[in-house]
Amino acid sequence: MAENENAQAAAPQAPQVKMNVLAQFIRDMSFENILSQKGATGEVQPDVKVQVNLDAKKRQADNQYEVVLKLKVDSTSKSNGEHLFLLELDYVGVFNIEGIPEEQLHPYLLIECPRMLFPFVRRIVSDVTRDGGFPPLNLETIDFMALYRNELLRRQAATAAGEVKADA
Repeated sequence: MAENENAQAAAPQAPQVKMNVLAQFIRDMSFENILSQKGATGEVQPDVKVQVNLDAKKRQADNQYEVVLKLKVDSTSKSNGEHLFLLELDYVGVFNIEGIPEEQLHPYLLIECPRMLFPFVRRIVSDVTRDGGFPPLNLETIDFMALYRNELLRRQAATAAGEVKADA
């Protein structure tokens, strides 16, 4: 039993991951109520499309990173395809992150950090659509891991296509 304890004590400890949200804020937001500009009335069945983009960059201070969740919500009428509203939102989180190995930092910034920001983005979208004269839009949970994987696959495919063109 003493050997087991000594082996555990001698084993290198994994670095303790520390993450703090230092700030979060709306960098840019635009809401356009196209339906009211046209003066349309009556019952409308919306078709809502949501696009999500992520960006992350290192800040000047040690261990600080800025993650931007960019959301575009485009709502059109199912019956005639006319635009109802357009919402664009850039929501930023500033994070202090320590103890993450360099090779794991990129996925951490684009998966875990957006997960922390998403509930706030969901509330903003709900409030803005409600205040804009529509029923509150409650966004479905976003799978940031799947988004990250899909982007990696897209980049690999683009790189492979570029190599094929270069060889031709």
